[in-house]
Amino acid sequence: LIVESVAPLGDEYQGILKKGLTVDRWVDRYENQNKRCGAYSTGCYDSHPFILMNYKGSLRDVMTLAHEAGHSLHSYLSNKNQPYAYSNYSIFVAEVASTFNEDLLFNYMLKNISSSVEKAYLLNQKIDDIRSTLFRQTMFAEFELLIHEMAEDGIPLTQDALKGLYKDLYVQYYGPDLHLDPEIEVEFLRIPHFYSSFYVYQYATGISAAQALSDNLEQGSNKALEKYLNFLSSGSSYFPVELLLNAGVNMNDPGTYKNLISRFDTLVDELKMLISNDKNAT
Repeated sequence: LIVESVAPLGDEYQGILKKGLTVDRWVDRYENQNKRCGAYSTGCYDSHPFILMNYKGSLRDVMTLAHEAGHSLHSYLSNKNQPYAYSNYSIFVAEVASTFNEDLLFNYMLKNISSSVEKAYLLNQKIDDIRSTLFRQTMFAEFELLIHEMAEDGIPLTQDALKGLYKDLYVQYYGPDLHLDPEIEVEFLRIPHFYSSFYVYQYATGISAAQALSDNLEQGSNKALEKYLNFLSSGSSYFPVELLLNAGVNMNDPGTYKNLISRFDTLVDELKMLISNDKNAT
């Protein structure tokens, strides 16, 4: 599924990924003692990428593998085309290739699914992915900013203060009618990215950029494929916002983010219509 879904990126990209996943053993897929949780793409300048994850064959696992494969090909192409000093791309662009690949896989599966139940499941997962990557990660970023400002202003970071702030942000972002489990107040303690300062924001910017680039490719925009592959091959040879501008997306334009929100609205409407039609049919 993943190899077929990246066909719009050309034969070379598709061939590298297929060989990596099926021949060169890029993926450590099994649970093991002392293996970290989560999923990662790692490696070094003169090695091929390594993907560490626990793969059990669910749709979520397939999406996760597509995500990590996006990271891997970004690293592979940057290492191949850049000297060591410029091969490692910055955090600002780190989540673009990964979420781009997820979108390609989603589009491919949606076009090839005939069952309305499976289509509804897929739409629901995509909607939740955007919610968790754009809205939730932005909420995370705001929480992180606010607690740093508290520290700078000499306000004690007590347990009650942190819990209260986190809960208030949940209500602000999701609305007052949301039912909140009491334990949600301490959710921030188990978010590993909070232990790497100012890391989470780039998920929201990354998925916004990826959606714009995916749209460019799907719409056949002028040299969209060439620009995107150049981006994947550029490492940190330019400043990150400039890299994305060269690829065809302006991160200083509010429209870039509004475009993803519009996509979210469209998917929700599509899911509602699908569910409504199924109810009417029965």
